[in-house]
Amino acid sequence: MDIDAMVGALVAAEKAPKEAQLNRLETATTTKISALGTLRTALSSFQTALKDLNDIKLFENRSARSSNTDLLTATASKTAQSGTYSVKVEQLATGSKTATKALEGDFTASVAGTLTVKVGSGEGIDVKIEKGASLTQVKEALNAALKDSGVSANLLTDPSTGKTRLVMSSSNTGEGKDVSISTSTGLEAFEIDTESDATAETGGVLERAQNAKFTIDGLALESATNKVEGAIPDVTLDLVAADKDKSITVTVAQDQEGVTANIKKFVDAYNNLIKTTNSLTKVTKVGEDGTPLTGGLVGDSSVRSILSGIQNELISAGGGDGVRLLSDLGITTQKDGTLGIDDKKLKTALENNFDAVGSYFTGDTGLMNRLNNRVDGFNQTGGILAQRVSGLEATTADIKAQREKLELRIESMTARLYSQFNAMDTMVAQLSNTSSWLESTLSSLPGVVKKSAK
Repeated sequence: MDIDAMVGALVAAEKAPKEAQLNRLETATTTKISALGTLRTALSSFQTALKDLNDIKLFENRSARSSNTDLLTATASKTAQSGTYSVKVEQLATGSKTATKALEGDFTASVAGTLTVKVGSGEGIDVKIEKGASLTQVKEALNAALKDSGVSANLLTDPSTGKTRLVMSSSNTGEGKDVSISTSTGLEAFEIDTESDATAETGGVLERAQNAKFTIDGLALESATNKVEGAIPDVTLDLVAADKDKSITVTVAQDQEGVTANIKKFVDAYNNLIKTTNSLTKVTKVGEDGTPLTGGLVGDSSVRSILSGIQNELISAGGGDGVRLLSDLGITTQKDGTLGIDDKKLKTALENNFDAVGSYFTGDTGLMNRLNNRVDGFNQTGGILAQRVSGLEATTADIKAQREKLELRIESMTARLYSQFNAMDTMVAQLSNTSSWLESTLSSLPGVVKKSAK
């Protein structure tokens, strides 16, 4: 007998139905877990957009816009007063450049000593110079000591004479902040006096540090830096380039751009949620007689409850005069269920009813909070969707346990069948042997007529 084939057939007949059932259950469970995860991700993005728009500070912010950012940029704090200003940048604030007198290229310090570097009337920084130090070594010693001061040293050589000058450059802007060097005895060659201009014979100033000069509404003003604070209350002007003939308009107003960006973020998040739920609940027909493809949450009650709650809030009136519905902002529902924005109408609403827009979106009774209350019970930690995922994960664990039990049962059944079939095979062999013996014995008895061969 072909025992392996018989045992295999019986085991397969026993195992196949249960295994097919577990496979179907596992596929359905895994699909639903994945679908719920996708839904929760879309809901989380939606809630983030709700939180960002439900911030009263967003509607308190002020923006400062420059009509020419190549010359000037501006920012404003939330306490800045709305207004329009005409600005001209006549001169940028700069740092100084000073230089020593011209020195031979192979110059070395004849004695050890100290160079004291000052920016304007500030505190001096002492730099020790070793005897025999070359110009390059002096430069490196200066840069190491001055690395946090905004001052750097460099060497420039005149090819026609071969002579070199030590040049000090400063990023410290503002009038009176020229870089000077005073020396100890023997190092006078490195002296720089800011009272005079640099010449081949004396150290001095190449370019003097200067203030920024500009006008606001015709009033002449100066600043030691190109970052101007306080000229316009709670507004910071960053001077980028000078052009005394060009007038720049700086407009300080409510931060309509920031609010618009957050409204569009909310609309995008809602549309993504709609597209996600449509994908998870749709049924797609395949061919004429093919099995339809279904989303992981077809007919799911949680999806219906979430969408129903959100859509009820979207059409509910709220806020105050001027803005009570999304349609007042140019936001309407399209044929596919997503939201569309009329940019022109939204801009007009923000210009004419900025505070009313804030009241409509923010606060305990604002649209963003009402929408969040509709979905939070589903998506929060330990919420409905999380509990459903936990239940499905428990089902997955149970499927695994059932598979293990099935394998043990099949192993036991296989062993039992082999034992039974082997015993039966042995018995058949024994009976066959007995039959042959009896036949032989009986044929040899007296009186038994044997068949003659033909």
